[in-house]
Amino acid sequence: MSQQANPRGTFLKIADSVKRQIEDDPTMTELPSLAELMRDHKVSRGVALRAFGVLRQEGVAEPVRGERWRVVRAGAPVDRRPLDQRIAEVIATEGLEVGEAFPSASALAERFGVSRPTVTKSLEKLEAAGVLAGGGQGKVRTVRAVPARKGRS
Repeated sequence: MSQQANPRGTFLKIADSVKRQIEDDPTMTELPSLAELMRDHKVSRGVALRAFGVLRQEGVAEPVRGERWRVVRAGAPVDRRPLDQRIAEVIATEGLEVGEAFPSASALAERFGVSRPTVTKSLEKLEAAGVLAGGGQGKVRTVRAVPARKGRS
């Protein structure tokens, strides 16, 4: 018997699957990556992107520049600033002074719920902006300048 095309698009089934994951896990804050969706559902990049589009259109998730898509929950406050601005705010919230050690990429990744490579990109932006100094493999980053409260990066 030949396979018939399903009237409900594959991308809609994937979106429904992700929505069930979100409902089943109230602590879920990020969507699976594009690569994970492609692998887990054995679909092309285009199909996975269409599933993300459905989730965005339905208000279930939103894209975050430089990070994974974020789960949107009704009534939950979300800080929509770029990660580098949120990381720079750590200096003020922890009362760090110029010359003091800055938290590690691993600690920041756990704190903000993102991957280490994502944090590293943001830390590099802050180094380029002159807010942090040092860094690199095995080196401790230090505060070079206290950023303005507006969260410039």
